[in-house]
Amino acid sequence: MDSMSDDASSTDLSIRDDMIRLGQLLKLASLAEDGVEAKALIDNGLVQVNGEIEERRGRQLHPGDTVGVNGVTVRIVRG
Repeated sequence: MDSMSDDASSTDLSIRDDMIRLGQLLKLASLAEDGVEAKALIDNGLVQVNGEIEERRGRQLHPGDTVGVNGVTVRIVRG
């Protein structure tokens, strides 16, 4: 029942490879300034992957996955 289409702040993020790690994505999408901030967001339970809280900065993400932080949702697409 969770629909991304009602989220006005959802954006697509294009990646070159088949996979990106969560910490890298947070920086690439400007959701975190650096690795330290990315780690803090994850450690504080503020990052969701596909609607569930994710606690691993090294989590592998693939096209189609969504990442949410502070009301902003990013969907990974192959670019």
